[in-house]
Amino acid sequence: MNKIRWRIAAPYILLILAFMLGLGIYLSNFFQQSYIAQLERQLTLEAQIIGESTLPNWSDPQALKPVVAHWADLLNARVTLIDPQGNVLGESEEDPTLLDNHLTRPEVISALAAGTGTSIRFSHTVGYDMLYTAIRLGEPTAPTGIVRVAVPLTEVYQNIAEVQRVLVVVSLIVTLIAILIAILIAQTTSKPLEELTLAANSMAMGNLVQKPLSTSITEIGQLVKAFNSMAVQIRQQVFNLETERGKLAAVLSNMNDGVMIIDAEGRIQLVNPAAAALLGITIDVVGRSLVEVVRPFQPFELWKQCSSEQTPQHGAFDFNRANLMVHAIPLKRSLPGHSLLLVQDVTQQYKVDSMRRDFISNVSHELRTPLAALKIIVETLQDGALEDKPAAHKFLANMEGEIDSLSLMVMELLELSRIESGRVPLEPQQVSPLDLLEPAADRLKLQAERAGLTLTVDCPPNLPTVLADPSRLQQVLTNLIHNAIKFTPVGGTVQCGAELINEKVTFYVRDSGIGLSADDLPRVFERFYKADRARSGGGTGLGLSICRHIVEMHNGRIWITSKPDQGSTFSFTLG
Repeated sequence: MNKIRWRIAAPYILLILAFMLGLGIYLSNFFQQSYIAQLERQLTLEAQIIGESTLPNWSDPQALKPVVAHWADLLNARVTLIDPQGNVLGESEEDPTLLDNHLTRPEVISALAAGTGTSIRFSHTVGYDMLYTAIRLGEPTAPTGIVRVAVPLTEVYQNIAEVQRVLVVVSLIVTLIAILIAILIAQTTSKPLEELTLAANSMAMGNLVQKPLSTSITEIGQLVKAFNSMAVQIRQQVFNLETERGKLAAVLSNMNDGVMIIDAEGRIQLVNPAAAALLGITIDVVGRSLVEVVRPFQPFELWKQCSSEQTPQHGAFDFNRANLMVHAIPLKRSLPGHSLLLVQDVTQQYKVDSMRRDFISNVSHELRTPLAALKIIVETLQDGALEDKPAAHKFLANMEGEIDSLSLMVMELLELSRIESGRVPLEPQQVSPLDLLEPAADRLKLQAERAGLTLTVDCPPNLPTVLADPSRLQQVLTNLIHNAIKFTPVGGTVQCGAELINEKVTFYVRDSGIGLSADDLPRVFERFYKADRARSGGGTGLGLSICRHIVEMHNGRIWITSKPDQGSTFSFTLG
């Protein structure tokens, strides 16, 4: 019934059914009443004839008995003769003496009052419905008697039932024909509408590639033609929108900056993956409140101020160990009442700025000492020490040492700059760990002996080879061994070696020196960083930073374990 054809045909069908049902009931009642009325007239006429023929014998009930039986057989009806007092004088089917007084019978009452009377009721004597018709004989004020003729209604009911069956059959045939015609008309009318409905539902579900519907010259045909034109335009517009949305989605998905659009009530309308990652949320928060979803309060405060003042707002805060910058911009023209939140991760920029400041500060600090020493030496020589040859030679030797320190610092800075910029090509090859350790240890063995230290190499000869640039790895090991010698007191030990841990060759340089505190460990590999206990020693503070960069160029990792006065162990693995 949901189909439009049934919505069109149903009223016609119901109307036809109601009409045919009403017509059938009316005709059935009409035939029944007409038949009974005709039967009443016939019985009245027969009763009058019986009354005229039996009137001479009313004073002799015995003489009435054969006459009543004759008329009953002749008319095929029940005949009863009743005196004015209601006593039965003659009866065709029962013994008159056994019957009760009939003065209370409806037809008798009507006959006495009006001359004729009719009644339909169930007869307990014969056991079925009877039609009783009675007439009065004589004057109303001095009636002679009452003649009653009755016939069973079973035959009447059968005849009426037959008529009703014919009416039902005819009604059904007419109804079916009318229903078929209504359905045909409804189908002809609704078929284009159903096709339109199916096409519209299909388009609503996203299927925009629709076959053009057939048209006709009727009003529905004009509607179909308009729908076909609309479908073409919608398809083109949706294609354009999909293209633009795809471009926007590609841009938003590949942006490093987070983008969020917030409506006037503070609900999130759009969020890209970068914003979700930066703010620690998921991208399925669309429709939820900004203050409910985003844990940092700064974005909400910026949006609130931007929304109330309708001016761009900016703010920075730290979240999840990252430095974030948020720009809140009101979308006045494109989306009135909405605001754009642009979230940028400026952690690297902060680090670069911090490193730049630290670099300038450290370089300045490292250059200040040798330059100050050189200036003092030059001033001392200018003040007359140049004439004192032993003192002049001593000052020149000190000057040479300071210049060497400056040269070393410049060289290491250049080396570190080249490594960080990727301008130092690697020449990797398979090499034995022992072939890397022994040259580095031999190079610094004499320096260790002069410092009163014991330098040993501990490397099993059966370790697997590693893929590395030998010259660069020896530079790392040399720097680590030199660092260990520099910070190990006389009588200490320095051990370099390699071992297999978790199927990876791990190189290490272990000393029994002064060690480092837990606060110093995270910053050991920074440029120019020197622990407080190491600041009295020489060096530029760049060696360990160079080691870290070289190891990372090999896709490796370098780390340190150390405790104050318990020595240090530098370890690294290669990728």
